Amino acid sequence: MENINYVINSNFQKKITASSELEIFSIDKALQAASFLKSFPQYSPTPLVNLSGLAKELGVKGLFVKDESKRFGLNAFKVLGSAYALGCFLAEKLGLKIEGLTLDLLREESKKQNLPKIIFTTATDGNHGRGLAWAARYLSHDAIIYMPAGSAHSRIANIEATGAKVIVTEFNYDRTVELARTEAIRQGRQLVQDTISDGNEQIPRWIMQGYTVIAAEALEQLQAHNSQNPTHLLLQCGVGSFPAAMIASFTSAVNEEKLLSAIVEPNRADPFFRSALAADGTAKTVDGALDTIMAGLACGVPNPLAWEIARDYCAAFFSCPDYVAAYGMRLLGSPLQGDQQIISGESGALTAGLLALLMQKETQRKAAANLGLGKDSIVLLVSTEGDTDPLMYRRVTWEGAYSLPDHY
Repeated sequence: MENINYVINSNFQKKITASSELEIFSIDKALQAASFLKSFPQYSPTPLVNLSGLAKELGVKGLFVKDESKRFGLNAFKVLGSAYALGCFLAEKLGLKIEGLTLDLLREESKKQNLPKIIFTTATDGNHGRGLAWAARYLSHDAIIYMPAGSAHSRIANIEATGAKVIVTEFNYDRTVELARTEAIRQGRQLVQDTISDGNEQIPRWIMQGYTVIAAEALEQLQAHNSQNPTHLLLQCGVGSFPAAMIASFTSAVNEEKLLSAIVEPNRADPFFRSALAADGTAKTVDGALDTIMAGLACGVPNPLAWEIARDYCAAFFSCPDYVAAYGMRLLGSPLQGDQQIISGESGALTAGLLALLMQKETQRKAAANLGLGKDSIVLLVSTEGDTDPLMYRRVTWEGAYSLPDHY
């Protein structure tokens, strides 16, 4: 039997106010990224779903889920980071300012300056690579995408449909990242990865700034719902770029004393949990197969920039078995009367499953209390992907795969 494990971050208590290190992920920077992304004709804010029925069932004041399956028609949020990073990279090459940058301006200047075609490359479980390949094609460049062993055929096909070349390796995600990096150097390609390599933080920072668009949209949508700002963020974690960007953006926008964030990982790929558990301030890694249904979170090496933010501003870290994500998929896919259905994939539904178990099960009440979850809590979750692996989605929701154990 595999258990849900967690650690409260004692270092979080030492941080009273947001520091200047978060400024690069502020709402102002998020709005700048949004300005560029809005120049794509496919852009529209993804829905913020108010699950008032489930909130009442779980005993919290409010529960909102940002449904990223609606993002750019790509069924996942990752394109925000890759498209913005490509825009910033090309703007820098063309001598353009990021402020006021648009898709049309990039295209015009690329043609005017006769910019040669660039081959962008990355390693991915599927969503980031699809977003990068889509953005590269839209900007008239090429992409070569590396994927780890065991990648779902549907995710491979979705990337190939953009015209990109896909190379499936015999390695896990982290070793595939190393291969993509090595080949980029050897072949003269441009690596676009959401973790730092060779001390270069610029592209990972641009990717993270793209992710903060979710925070800017959510804050505006919460106002439209006449809701207060969230008291709690539960955020799923791979290399950490997404949760760190969200934590930084929200922390810089709201009173930190009223915001508690938790990072949630698969228990087979939980370097942030292990780093927090060690409590020595340094990032730990996880090696091996990283065997989890949550392919988008199957990462063993943290983004150092993301770890620094999480170490100082995240209240708790959770390590969860696969059945937690599966429970979240069924929970969101079969809503209570009056609530809207959300089609959420394995990585997208992890936090929903965890929240429900924390609030429903007596064995988890201590963890909920330690995180301050209760009747006055307004919880924001992000369903980061839809059914990007339709076969797995059906196995979980139709056939009941990865069901809850009797005791945990």
